[in-house]
Amino acid sequence: MATAAATSVSEPEAESKAGPKAEGEEDEVKAAKTRRKVLSRAVTAETYKTIGPEWNPQEEGVSESDGDDEEYAMASSAESSPGEYEWEYDEEEEKNQLEIERLEEQLSINIYDYNCHVDLIRLLRLEGELTKVRMARQKMSEIFPLTEELWLEWLHDEISMAQDGLDREHVYDLFEKAVKDYILEKVHSLFRRQLAIPLYDMEATFAEYEEWSEDPVPESVIQNYNKALQQLEKYKPYEEALLQAEAPRLAEYQAYIDFEMKMGDPARVQLIFERALVENCLVPDLWIRYSQYLDRQLKVKDLVLSVHNRAVRNCPWTVALWSRYLLAMERHGVDHRVISVTFEKALNAGFIQATDYVEIWQAYLDYLRRRVDFKQDSSKELEELRATFTRALEYLKQEVEERFNESGDPSCMIMQNWARIEARLCNNMQKARELWDSIMTKGNAKYANMWLEYYNLERAHGDTQHCRKALHRAVQCTSDYPEHVCEVLLTMERTEGTLEDWDIAVQKTETRLARVNEQRMKAAEKEAALVQQEEEKAEQRKRSRAEKKALKKKRKTRGADKHRADEDDEKEWGDDEEELPSKRRRVENSVPPSGQTRDAEAETGPAERHTSVAVDPPSKQKEKAAALKRDVPRVPHDSSKDSITVFVSNLPYSLGEPDAKLRPLFEACGEVAEIRPIFSNRGDFRGYCYVEFKDEKSALQALELDRKMVEGRPMFVSPCVDKSKNPDFKVFRYSTALEKHKLFVSGLPFSCTKEELEEICKAHGTVKDLRLVTNRAGKPKGLAYVEYENESQASQAVMKMDGMTIRENVIKVAISNPPQRKVPEKPEARKAPGGPMVPRQIYGARGKGRTQLSLLPRALQRPSATPQAENGPAPSPAVTTSAATEAPKMSNADFAKLLLRK
Repeated sequence: MATAAATSVSEPEAESKAGPKAEGEEDEVKAAKTRRKVLSRAVTAETYKTIGPEWNPQEEGVSESDGDDEEYAMASSAESSPGEYEWEYDEEEEKNQLEIERLEEQLSINIYDYNCHVDLIRLLRLEGELTKVRMARQKMSEIFPLTEELWLEWLHDEISMAQDGLDREHVYDLFEKAVKDYILEKVHSLFRRQLAIPLYDMEATFAEYEEWSEDPVPESVIQNYNKALQQLEKYKPYEEALLQAEAPRLAEYQAYIDFEMKMGDPARVQLIFERALVENCLVPDLWIRYSQYLDRQLKVKDLVLSVHNRAVRNCPWTVALWSRYLLAMERHGVDHRVISVTFEKALNAGFIQATDYVEIWQAYLDYLRRRVDFKQDSSKELEELRATFTRALEYLKQEVEERFNESGDPSCMIMQNWARIEARLCNNMQKARELWDSIMTKGNAKYANMWLEYYNLERAHGDTQHCRKALHRAVQCTSDYPEHVCEVLLTMERTEGTLEDWDIAVQKTETRLARVNEQRMKAAEKEAALVQQEEEKAEQRKRSRAEKKALKKKRKTRGADKHRADEDDEKEWGDDEEELPSKRRRVENSVPPSGQTRDAEAETGPAERHTSVAVDPPSKQKEKAAALKRDVPRVPHDSSKDSITVFVSNLPYSLGEPDAKLRPLFEACGEVAEIRPIFSNRGDFRGYCYVEFKDEKSALQALELDRKMVEGRPMFVSPCVDKSKNPDFKVFRYSTALEKHKLFVSGLPFSCTKEELEEICKAHGTVKDLRLVTNRAGKPKGLAYVEYENESQASQAVMKMDGMTIRENVIKVAISNPPQRKVPEKPEARKAPGGPMVPRQIYGARGKGRTQLSLLPRALQRPSATPQAENGPAPSPAVTTSAATEAPKMSNADFAKLLLRK
């Protein structure tokens, strides 16, 4: 029909011959076209109502020309030119019909041609053949799973044409098919993937999948599920350890990471690192290990650089992370300007050691050296390298030394590397020699290894003359291993030098070694003399103690004889009065036994009790103290019980009845066998005792009572060890080395409590320990040590807390690095060279007594020019005796002139 219409239009001569019959056929064609257009318009309108404004009719295959506007335009054009529009429309329709026929023929040959199905559905939908479109879609859905777009297009068309309940049931059936065809497969895929990965509660997931799936679970899925269950058993201990531990669980994550790295799955290794870093993002070692794994295993540029960037942002104070970042950027070909900017950021990161700055400068200089093409005599990169070496040396000298009081490079490693580059790569020995001269002037000339480094450089790239010159200087300057330098010089002259060179070398080495041996002999003699002096002084002290002991014993005997003589005199003359002593000493624990007291009361009676309380003379007091001391049983220390005994010290001397007061404290740790307090010869408590337990476990638990307050003083509890038998035993002492995770806080108010300071410190990290420094009496000194979990938290706390004000006190916070303890000055140091020993104090060994009056006239007394500071070291006292003063002697005439001036 369409062909006939087209023929009638193209051949005007035949039109006149067709007659009324041809005109009737044309009317029928026009009516059919109009019906199809109206139907297409209805479908478009219903689809728009169902879907909404987002529906695009062009995408759905409906042309905008199918609307009212096009019909109106067609009608108007038909009125103006009756045959023009019909010609164009019929030609397009003819092409579509021919294409539809071709596609149907193609599908009859190969029904699995997917594209033919899609094109056929599109053309049929465009032509408005709804019945044919439905059939074409049905055939395609039986062969292929339709895409989401095809299903939505089909559903939109069916919804727009649904008129009654049957049509709606048909739409519901289509929805069921679409779900099974598209979404259902996605759900299956999700279940299969989840069951193939070892996850907690996998059994419940498998049961849910069995219940949801209409078909039996495939065998491949079951195999993957069983394999994942076996893997889960391996992972369970590590996951359970994480669940039981408290954040940040670094140790548990480290063990998990070790396990995953042994298993070797890169995805899981990366995953466990990321999980660990969520809670431990301020641990530099974890970032270093993660970035090292990525650098060596994955080597993916974006991933590696991203992790390095995150590492330096989380831990900017760690120089190792910056160095690795620069290496990674160079390894992956990052632009030079970006690397330079990163290096500048590293310099401003605020490292905590001077050596860190040396390390970052060295890493950047190595990178610049690798950029230089040394085959060229001069290049932009070489000039930049030399300028950076100069800048590095100036930075270490100015910035680093000003901050740390050291350059961080005592061996001048940067200058050594520069000298090697100039000598080996640039063939510039003149510059290398200048650099080595600078190295030697910085205090390195006394070390043999520095001279030998210089000699080897000259040997490889210089000449024999400069080698000889360097060794001659080394012989004269080296103080640590001069023999080695002399041997190298003689070896060189033996193989290369002339006779004159050999003679000069032998003479210089012999002279130098003779001088060194002489100095060593003098040092040995001096040391032997010091040892002998110490032995003599020890022997002298021993004799002095023996003499004092004998004198004391002799005085004691005389006192007893005199006391007996006094008693005889009293009996002879009948004198009942007692002489009151002019000076008495209060002796603790000098109360006589209760039995003796009762006997005395019985003899004297109640009326005479008050007269009997009179103070005893010194002789009787000593006797009573000695009697009391004899009453205290002396138990020798049994070293075989050291494992069940603790030593308790720093107790108050005024502690009455130490046994009764200490027993409740130590019985909390276990059964106490005995407490042995130590008393002096006068019966006074000496502030320490031994506590013996029944078992070793109780003794170990008692060590936890160390630093417990007893009557205002911290009690020290330590193991009982005989140092004469165990000289290597060391009592616990706090570390005096650099501890990056511990802070030293000074300037605290004395009223600041441990809880208050801990509350302040907790804001910057996990506080493992906090110790307020006190004196032996337990009084605070305004100092504290705060130990954090890691050095990153400590660094953050330093930056936030330093300069903080607590109760009007500005505190100072720094990384704990106590200064080295000064060795006590030996007694020989007080002796002037060739002069007498300086006295300990100007008043003699026992101090200034009450009767030591100054016999110097007031007119001659001069006020001290340097008064003693209140809290500082005492200045040298003004010596007033003629033996100690160095003032010029005055004659009698001088004294007379002074008196006449008055």
